[in-house]
Amino acid sequence: MSPDVRLDLVSWLSRIVLLFACLSHAFYIPGYSIRSYQDNDNIPLLVNKVYSDKSQLQYAYFDLPFVCPPTGQKHHGSSHASGHSIPLNLGEVLRGDRIKTSDIEVDMGQDVDCQYLCDRVVSRTDMEWAKELIKEEYVTEWILDNLPGATSFVTVDRSRKYYAAGFKMGYKDFDLATGKPKYFYYNHYTLVVRWRPAPGTAGDKGAKVIVGFEVYPKSISAGHRNETGCPRDVTGDQEPLALYMPSNTSSLREQFPDSSYVPEEEIDTSDNATLTIPYTYSVYFREDKEVEWASRWDLYFSDQADSKFTHWLAIVNSLIISGILGAVCVVIWGRTMQGDIKGRGDGVLEEARLRIGKRSDKKKSTNGLLEKLTDAGPDEELSSDEEPLEEITGWKLLHGDVFRPPPYGGLLAPLIGSGMQLVFVVVGLLSLSCAGVINPSWRGGFWSVGIGLFVVAGTFSGYFSGRVYKTFGGQNWRKNTMMTALLFPGLVFSLVFVLNLFCWAQASSTALPFTTLMGLACLWLLIQLPLVHLGSYWGYYRSSAWEHPTRTNAIPRQIPAQAWYAKHQIGLILGAGLASFAVLFIELIFVFKSLYLDKSSYYYVFGFLSIISALLSVTIAETVIITTYIQLCAENYQWWWQSFFVGGSSGFWIFVYSVWYYATRLHIDGFVSSLLFFSYTTLACAVYSLATGTIGFLTAYMFVRRIYSDVKVD
Repeated sequence: MSPDVRLDLVSWLSRIVLLFACLSHAFYIPGYSIRSYQDNDNIPLLVNKVYSDKSQLQYAYFDLPFVCPPTGQKHHGSSHASGHSIPLNLGEVLRGDRIKTSDIEVDMGQDVDCQYLCDRVVSRTDMEWAKELIKEEYVTEWILDNLPGATSFVTVDRSRKYYAAGFKMGYKDFDLATGKPKYFYYNHYTLVVRWRPAPGTAGDKGAKVIVGFEVYPKSISAGHRNETGCPRDVTGDQEPLALYMPSNTSSLREQFPDSSYVPEEEIDTSDNATLTIPYTYSVYFREDKEVEWASRWDLYFSDQADSKFTHWLAIVNSLIISGILGAVCVVIWGRTMQGDIKGRGDGVLEEARLRIGKRSDKKKSTNGLLEKLTDAGPDEELSSDEEPLEEITGWKLLHGDVFRPPPYGGLLAPLIGSGMQLVFVVVGLLSLSCAGVINPSWRGGFWSVGIGLFVVAGTFSGYFSGRVYKTFGGQNWRKNTMMTALLFPGLVFSLVFVLNLFCWAQASSTALPFTTLMGLACLWLLIQLPLVHLGSYWGYYRSSAWEHPTRTNAIPRQIPAQAWYAKHQIGLILGAGLASFAVLFIELIFVFKSLYLDKSSYYYVFGFLSIISALLSVTIAETVIITTYIQLCAENYQWWWQSFFVGGSSGFWIFVYSVWYYATRLHIDGFVSSLLFFSYTTLACAVYSLATGTIGFLTAYMFVRRIYSDVKVD
């Protein structure tokens, strides 16, 4: 290669590297790319939604009739006017986010003691809605530099600070004269933006990064304001803004002369009374060198950091349960299975079959056996070939029926395929979360990646469903493919659509837009369905059926009367599921707390959850081996469905725990919120049971295949 060509090649490579370097600075990747600001740079403040721990309904911030509506004006240095909708990913839409730019102006390094925002005139109906939201303890979510506005707390010993995402809309107090509740609304917001110099050379040039965003709301009445609309003294004690409108009825004023409170049942909401709510805000920038930009989210996880001991306790608890069940499996495998096979020889069942054939031969009478017994001396014993047939009992007698296709195998195969699809999704989500790819700074990333993995995993679903269906002897593979592609996703989509109607009726942002529903339907029918078809074709036509070590008899063996512990299979299944639930129980407390009891916190101890999930899979495998062995020893060869139900039975106990949690820990009010809670809880338990049931089925199949692999019957 000539020197000129080398120089041209190096030049082009350097240009390509420079281009990628420029592109990397042009795009912001949440959680990884650092965004820095110079003094006076505008920092967009975004408003999202309001939500509560006592309700499953969320509302977009600008849909509330008592907040300042967007004016449509642009801030200096901003490319979007207020009220502009920020593009959202699929996960953000699913979690009810509705992010828009606001009129609050925040410039790096510029403190604002007080800035007037607007006067909002509300009707009595709107005021009653505000009171209801305060009563339900709704909190507001604002976003600055991808950080949610936080309420700051300090530990009892004042040694450490931690955050709770969001801030309350108001508070409830009681009238001392009447003892009735009164509601006060927060209408002044003090924003504290904590920053530090940007790392590297950018910090030497004056660039700054944001490491904290705190919001301190305050209720200030409409009186005692200056010409700018701001209170004369923002920091001092002010009379709070009460959500109260005097009634126009003179009889009510005569009935309650000394009280500013009027009972709700006496209020006439049809009158034209109004209430003016003035809005103001303050902005302060404070330097904080103790928090690094890379660890700025740690303040939101401080409560989980304090619970590390409990997480380790959950792991120890899981290890103990898994170890006990593992010891039982070792006894079953080491002493019973291997002992029976090695002690009697590989051809024991063949010998038994031959002796049965000899005894059934019409030409041979019982006189031969009596002759032998007569000729034998008193000290002689029968040879090993002439052992009593009664010793061959239990699981060894099922070699001709143990691999008989189960009833309704055409339904079990699609369920196994969908279960493998969910297992792939769970493993992918836990792996990406532990690696830090999915993190809270990527808002909606968990749901977006989960749906993407679910669609791509349609290939695995079709492959396993087709191969299991072929193993069961199925002939109509196209029907099996359509059931795999439409059964589980169709049920989920139908449930979500019906629940969405209730959310639409409540004007909640929890309701998915119609375009989002159509997008999900397109992902399902236009992408996942062809992938399932491709995987099913490969599993049915391009792959052979799973070969069984023994041949299945033409006539099914009659199942004898079962013992008490095997007769009631529902009790056996639920008992086995209780062991698996005990492994998951402690970690489940933290998951439920983040989902329902404290939505302002983020569950992000996926490392512990991954360990618990691995131990859960091992425990499910052990319980399935034990219950399958019990069933085979009872000469019951219908183990296919039982192994699936045993693996997924812990989902029943999770649902029972959810009902207990709803009744004792949650304070959810309203029919729609309760309907959403139980519907989505049932769906989550069904998804869990489908994945764990598939693990149980595959474990049982490998176990049965292994114990009969040394038994060859022609």
